[in-house]
Amino acid sequence: MLEILISIIALLVTLGILVTIHEFGHFWVARRCGVQVLRFSVGFGKAIFRWLGKDGVEYVIAPIPLGGYVKMLGQEDLDVAEETPESLRQYSFAYKPLWQRMAIVAAGPAANFLLAIVVFWIINLTWGVHGIAPVVNAVVDDSPAEMAGLATGDQILAVDGEDTFIWQQVLMQLFTRLGETGELVLTIDPVDSSVVREVSIPIEDWMGEETEPDLLSELGILRFDIPALIAEVVPGQPAEVSGLGPGDQIESVNGQEIHGWMHWVSVIRNNPDTSLEVQVSRDGQIRTLDLRPKVVQLEDGRVEGSIGAYVQSTSLLQSVPPEYRREVRYGPFMALGAAMQETWEKSVFVLDSVKKLIIGLISVKNINGPITIAQVAGQTATYGPEIYLGFLALLSISLGVMNLLPIPVLDGGHLLYYLIEAVIRRPVPPRIQAWGLQLGLLIIAGIMVLAFYNDVTRLL
Repeated sequence: MLEILISIIALLVTLGILVTIHEFGHFWVARRCGVQVLRFSVGFGKAIFRWLGKDGVEYVIAPIPLGGYVKMLGQEDLDVAEETPESLRQYSFAYKPLWQRMAIVAAGPAANFLLAIVVFWIINLTWGVHGIAPVVNAVVDDSPAEMAGLATGDQILAVDGEDTFIWQQVLMQLFTRLGETGELVLTIDPVDSSVVREVSIPIEDWMGEETEPDLLSELGILRFDIPALIAEVVPGQPAEVSGLGPGDQIESVNGQEIHGWMHWVSVIRNNPDTSLEVQVSRDGQIRTLDLRPKVVQLEDGRVEGSIGAYVQSTSLLQSVPPEYRREVRYGPFMALGAAMQETWEKSVFVLDSVKKLIIGLISVKNINGPITIAQVAGQTATYGPEIYLGFLALLSISLGVMNLLPIPVLDGGHLLYYLIEAVIRRPVPPRIQAWGLQLGLLIIAGIMVLAFYNDVTRLL
């Protein structure tokens, strides 16, 4: 119950921040352009709180936190602008020059990008960049990584030409290749040589149908991980039946050394209903147990193994040798430059992901709705301010990119109309705008239904 409450509060706070910043962008630029703002609403539906500001603007907080709006004089009636009284035309959105109308509409997404820059700047200045050097801890036998020539101890210096300082950067570059066909090019500092070399790993429709892709495991690359140390077993599940118990550390499975918790999880998932000989360290002694993971059916029809065991919580950074820990501290100006670069890179990533969704390279199951956002917001809020702020910045970028898509109803749709107006020297005919409005509402409604459906199926 507490977890649900935290998720709901985190969702309301997160969406409240994003919507307020987005709408304030429209509001601020509209006021700078001399447009009279009638209403500033955060949320949709019947107002919960409503007050009239000294500036003559009606401020509203509504119960549905999935958006908001700024209502301006003359915004909805460009085709009948001549009906606006002469004395009010200088304050009407409809009578403003084209470039000012475009600036007002673009200001919402711009505010979201600016929020992301500020948040990343705070993260860089307060915590810096820290993580684990991308040194290969082990390579799975007969995996794509082994066939490409990777070996234990190799360090990944770059992915597809993009430098990688820590494992998070490696993963980010790998994520940009989801659904693609071609070759992954890794620049390697080999453990057995001082000569930097490149290795290529072929991919085909790479994990496009996955909703939670484990990219490194798919390649057969194991990084440094927390120890495979059992904290708790579920009564009646295979782990308890086999004799596994709290405090057991997994050493090997069928003679294969286990290099950490994620490696252990990967082995279990890949061996449903298979008899496994597991060696564990208990009280300083090695014991051998017989374990048979049960079969779990996934949404897409695939099966995986499960045993009902939980990991013992520990710090990953404290689990790796000190020489593999990486940290960079920034001054105010360097932190700002890094924040702007990260905002740009993640904006390109989100836009590229949208393109892949449209053309079918990655599954539409990856479209998330408010339930998933609430869960992630709640989880990141409990992990600490750094993690939550990073999630907030990414969500703000996603909101900015999505609003710039050329879909009527969204800011990008209005900008498209204004660009057409700039070319043909007159507004888009009202009849065309009305058709576009209906199409845009249909598209947005379809996306929302799909997002809610994906949320519910993940819960079931």
